[in-house]
Amino acid sequence: MARSMWKGAIQFGLVTIPVKLYLATESRAGVSFNMLHEKDGSRIQMKVWCPEDEEIIERSETVKGYEYAPGKYVVIDDSDLEKLPLKTVRSIEIEQFVDASEASTNTKFVKQAYYIEPDRVGRKAFGLLKEVLSEKGLTAICKIVIRDREVLAALDPFESTMLLSTLYWPDEIRALGELDLPEDELELKPAELKMASQLIDAMTGEFDPAQYRDEYREALMQVIESKIEGRETIEAEPAEEPTKLVDLMAALQASVNAATASRGKPVSVADAKAAKKAKADATEASEAAAAEEKRPARKRKTA
Repeated sequence: MARSMWKGAIQFGLVTIPVKLYLATESRAGVSFNMLHEKDGSRIQMKVWCPEDEEIIERSETVKGYEYAPGKYVVIDDSDLEKLPLKTVRSIEIEQFVDASEASTNTKFVKQAYYIEPDRVGRKAFGLLKEVLSEKGLTAICKIVIRDREVLAALDPFESTMLLSTLYWPDEIRALGELDLPEDELELKPAELKMASQLIDAMTGEFDPAQYRDEYREALMQVIESKIEGRETIEAEPAEEPTKLVDLMAALQASVNAATASRGKPVSVADAKAAKKAKADATEASEAAAAEEKRPARKRKTA
């Protein structure tokens, strides 16, 4: 059974709805590795070392300290955190309601998503809030303290519950000025736009997450299993370096053909390879045609 990681209440106006938060996601993206000593293969142990007593101590003997001056600390414990004069320590404080489409533009930088479970006594008020948000197409912008930090969050109806998505504060989001982006608007030809539009149309469909899987993890597990069984591991083909620019229209046309052939499916490695070959063929044909056009008319006629 899922365990709640926060208990408090949703607050807006004078309305209080007792709720619990549950993590909406769990990470399975990676394969866990242990650190080993290369010399003898023994597992490395990470110890907590006290330089003052020159000995290893248990983590249970540690406390939180804030360095207010070089080498000087003030200890902060859980009771201090509970006494903070913030309503958001034990409540999801709704600050305002905004149009959901407007909110989606400003809430792209999500930290974590949580399911909300209302206590039995708050189910009617919870359902009422969820229904009104859904009917009016609104998102609730709120604040909450999670793991000793106050965070900004968005609250949205989600199936039979609501989803709380914690966000980065505006000053935590890096400015685009740090990137090397083109200052002038690019010149896009109508034919290129049309072909790109066709490619996107050919790849457009209903999103079904069940069609996707973590292929990197599967491949890594195959390597691990091969090593365990003493079999030879299969090496992937080395990626080709993009050494030259290809004909954009030819690449788009080849991509449209490949996407149309596999419409409704995620583009696989095989599809990508087929598209790559078709693109190369199209580029070669385009270059040959261009070379033929450049030849003198008399030579073309003689040939």
